[in-house]
Amino acid sequence: MNPQPDLTIVGGGLAGSEAAWQAARLGLRVRLVEMRPQTSTGAHQTSDLAELVCSNSLGSTLPDRASGVLKEELRRLGSLLLDCAEANAVPAGAALAVDRDLFARQVTGRISSQSNIEIVRAEVKQIPPGPAIIASGPLTSPRLSRAIASLTGEEHLFFYDAIAPIVSRDSVNMEIAFRASRYGTHEQEEGDYINCPLNQEEYEAFVDALLEAERIPLRGFESEIHQGVRAGPRHFFEGCLPVEVIAGRGREALAYGPMRPVGLRDPRTGRWPHAVVQLRQDNLAASLYNLVGFQTNLTYPEQKRLLRMVPGLERAEFVRFGQMHRNTFIASPRVLGPSLQFRSRPDLFFAGQITGVEGYLGNIATGLLAGLNAARLLQNRPPLILPATTMLGALCHYVTHANLKDFQPMKANFGILPPLDLPVQLTSSGKPRRIGKRARAGLLAERALASLDSFLNEF
Repeated sequence: MNPQPDLTIVGGGLAGSEAAWQAARLGLRVRLVEMRPQTSTGAHQTSDLAELVCSNSLGSTLPDRASGVLKEELRRLGSLLLDCAEANAVPAGAALAVDRDLFARQVTGRISSQSNIEIVRAEVKQIPPGPAIIASGPLTSPRLSRAIASLTGEEHLFFYDAIAPIVSRDSVNMEIAFRASRYGTHEQEEGDYINCPLNQEEYEAFVDALLEAERIPLRGFESEIHQGVRAGPRHFFEGCLPVEVIAGRGREALAYGPMRPVGLRDPRTGRWPHAVVQLRQDNLAASLYNLVGFQTNLTYPEQKRLLRMVPGLERAEFVRFGQMHRNTFIASPRVLGPSLQFRSRPDLFFAGQITGVEGYLGNIATGLLAGLNAARLLQNRPPLILPATTMLGALCHYVTHANLKDFQPMKANFGILPPLDLPVQLTSSGKPRRIGKRARAGLLAERALASLDSFLNEF
């Protein structure tokens, strides 16, 4: 190893990679420690930094969507990973989806070529001494989990996350499936998604089979007692439920959830189907597609049997089956400040999913902020605490101020922003005029970016 670094970062995922880049470009000597490939996680498949193990989508690019606002904030803050994502984008309508392999390779290459960053492949078993960022992610190793639990004095909170299957594009029956994006503007326009339609009878049969299907027992690293670290209440994250869990909530739950058919006209019938399974491009070569929203923990034979019941997927070849894994996060409202510093040890930061943020963008964004603040700390400058009117500021405020009793991972959304302070306008009848949802989202987006610009001008 090189001489003692200025900053140690644990975890080479989205948050850790972004944090390392931000701190290094501000002049810090950074040691980025990633345990793969020496120690596997049970979910990752490569040794690349910033490997995506769930969806390949980073969410909407629309300026009046929460993820669109956070992307623009990241762009203005100089995010490396957003730049890499946009350079490796694949068609996904109004969303930013990436070729996951090319994205991770580019991030790895950029980080490796940064002269201020030393990459070390080893498992970290204790909290590092001196300035550090813990960005070890949802699959933090058992020994580091115990060290974090000892440090925080709080038990970890667990929830179970799941990833969706990927199929070969050539195995999809395009005589049944059709290409379209929701509410396509032109009938002849080829959409970015492949859609497999189900009529009501086919949907009912699929739900029946799904409810009876065999599930995979949780593995050792996902057990209720995680090698000496006491687990909190077992629960799922509502934003990433396995399809079998959704189906158990009601027979039409899937048709109103990941299988909703709205805005998708089947060219064979000219009508919306009763339900639909959407496939999204997963690589630039367009040879692989993932099943949108189809996270699952069914056994592999059951996944193959059930998904081949879907019209268009009767001969599907599975490149990756869905699986479930444990996701660990700390009691951030009790132990972290909005600068992402540990309250009782200011030279220690946490970033990424382990803080309770959810979604790729949230991981990148908190990594960026932790990297900037670690550099500012070592340069004797005050930490950045972004205004709660910005999307990143609101996300950090939420995870560090939420009611711990009901604390669940949170994605960027307009609901965590402070309400708008607008003058009351009256209708002709004298009643307060209501602002539409889209208009309100647009105003919140404008305020967020204006707040960020004003904040950055002061620094």
